[in-house]
Amino acid sequence: MLDWLSVTLLGTLVVAAVFGGMVFFAAVFTPLVFTRLPAEIAGAFIRQVFPVYYLAMTVGCVGAAMLLAFPLVQPVEVAILAAVAIGFMAARRLLLPRIDAPRDRTRNGDAAAERRFNLMHRASVVLNTVQLLAVAIVLVRLIA
Repeated sequence: MLDWLSVTLLGTLVVAAVFGGMVFFAAVFTPLVFTRLPAEIAGAFIRQVFPVYYLAMTVGCVGAAMLLAFPLVQPVEVAILAAVAIGFMAARRLLLPRIDAPRDRTRNGDAAAERRFNLMHRASVVLNTVQLLAVAIVLVRLIA
């Protein structure tokens, strides 16, 4: 039978995996794709990867929140992880289509679409940065 300590430890490990996945994706994977592949191929490839990334991070955050909610000793951490998971779902369902549609139109020289793409892309970067900081805070609070 699982006790409080082992469930909390498992939840902490899942949070660490989410944090590591986010850092790896932002600091290693995405720059590597754009430096090693031709721009057009890199863009098309990364567009296919982002939905998977958002889904994996959502599952990780929900899984960690569920594990940490088991004895509900960490309600703040559970709430933060739930908010981060909602952010990932919103990014996948709402933000990605608003990034992809203008991106397609920028190839035809549509300056307004390029401005829209840049705005939505910046919004996604800001959201991901806030989520990364939130997950880092949860991880530090769990470890401390």
